[in-house]
Amino acid sequence: MSLYITSLNSGSNGNCYYIGNGTDAVLIDAGISCRETERRMIRLGLPIRNVRGIFITHEHTDHTRGAEMLSRKYGIPVYITNATYRSSRINLDPRMVQEFSSGIPVYLGDLCVNPFLKWHDASEPHSFTVSSNGITVGVFTDIGMACEQVEHHLSMCHAAFLEANYDEKMLESGRYPGYLKRRIQGAEGHLSNDQALALFTSHRPSYMQLLILSHLSAENNHPQLVHDLFSTHANGTKIVVASRFQETEVYCVQIQ
Repeated sequence: MSLYITSLNSGSNGNCYYIGNGTDAVLIDAGISCRETERRMIRLGLPIRNVRGIFITHEHTDHTRGAEMLSRKYGIPVYITNATYRSSRINLDPRMVQEFSSGIPVYLGDLCVNPFLKWHDASEPHSFTVSSNGITVGVFTDIGMACEQVEHHLSMCHAAFLEANYDEKMLESGRYPGYLKRRIQGAEGHLSNDQALALFTSHRPSYMQLLILSHLSAENNHPQLVHDLFSTHANGTKIVVASRFQETEVYCVQIQ
């Protein structure tokens, strides 16, 4: 059995990650429109009928924008904490709202989705790992500081979506106002390239096959810069940079 993963979009303009095993799938966040989600999944040959749930990491609109329409159109349950739902701008059919709690796995078909708390400037932000038949994929984005939870879960992943939001020099010399720079760099902001690299090199397992660098800043990072940085330290892990404009290809993750 394998897990198939793709980034449908990644960045401040919308985040949506697909993880599935061929019969069951989940979306981690739904931050692009329903129409764009449909188009990109069709281009990739991924049937939306396989999606058993949409898991929301936090309430910011670049993670929730398409959730309401996708849920209503296809009858997909949305897994969200009460605090996140209250802080969001989405209005779901009450029958489609499924609350989850940190540390309590959610089982959908052959998938196990494990939520855990993280540091970010949101009401109750979570990250997730998704496992099936001994394969684990993690989604680690919108993280101000890599806490022990993040380190622990990354250390079990065969593949991961990992935030590398900004290059420190580009941010410091860039046009953002001071308060925004401080927010991005803070403990509840985003991971820099160097912070993400330190997390990767210190805690990735020897069997990690694929790292998809995600949520790059349009202003303060560059895909080639971060790809080159991580490739130097890859040691056999395939390095991919997710786009803020289009989907990646579908990657097959399997135990080797």
